[in-house]
Amino acid sequence: MTTQTWLITGSSRGFGRNLVVAALEAGDRVVATARRPEQLDDLVRKYGDRVLPVALDVTDRTAAEAALKAGVDRFGRVDVVVNNAGYANLAAIENTPEDDFHRQFATNFWGVYNVSTAAVPVLRAQGGGTIVQFSSIGGRVGGTPGLGSYQAAKFAVDGFTRVLAAETEPFGITCLVVEPGGFATDWAGSSMQIPDVPAEYDATVGEMARLLSGPVPVAGDPQRAGEILVRVVKHPNPPTHLILGAGAVQMAQAYSHSQLEEAAAWERVSGSADFGQEYPVDLADPAQK
Repeated sequence: MTTQTWLITGSSRGFGRNLVVAALEAGDRVVATARRPEQLDDLVRKYGDRVLPVALDVTDRTAAEAALKAGVDRFGRVDVVVNNAGYANLAAIENTPEDDFHRQFATNFWGVYNVSTAAVPVLRAQGGGTIVQFSSIGGRVGGTPGLGSYQAAKFAVDGFTRVLAAETEPFGITCLVVEPGGFATDWAGSSMQIPDVPAEYDATVGEMARLLSGPVPVAGDPQRAGEILVRVVKHPNPPTHLILGAGAVQMAQAYSHSQLEEAAAWERVSGSADFGQEYPVDLADPAQK
């Protein structure tokens, strides 16, 4: 199988680091980006010149372009671009400071935009490649109290990527959205800020804060996830969305079923908005869903 060159954001820990290792173990080359690339020195010692650490703050569009250029200069091309960098703070939407909401969105959505749009000209010029966007099962199902900015960004990433995929398919570019469930990473660890929750949100955001502040039971193995993703990217017919974790699959299926049931329950009401359709019609009875 042809050796590929990966560019992976957020490579210093969690999914990013495990994916870097999986790609290198598969014999590939990696442009491993992080805010502090010295955290990748051990990988350079182990894998030598097949890994190129690059400093990157994904909110900086110029830095994203420079990271792509560094990869092409070193390896001749970049085949797979992975937008993994991201983080979340926990607070009710009403109580999240506006600047914090913006900062989270700047990394979780605009960082994806910056790296993706920097990558497209490179991939188009070389005749193709793959763009992988890390979302979460929350980016499909949503509704997790306290994660307003994070999940809004993940929904935006999915919509953005669907359009990007349609526009770039003629260039040989494929797009893959990854939707993990709970994994043994530091996502809810030191990078997550959880301020005091007001009493009125104790039953919703407060409950989530207590869950995330204690030992969080997770089933997902990030090493396996990295190895699976390397194999999926190399598959001749990869999916457009890859759910990771049995619990995440159950959540996705339950959500899809509920959407279909709701659309069917309100079908006559929805259709009556068109010219030439029966109007008015009785409103749907939610009890009959």
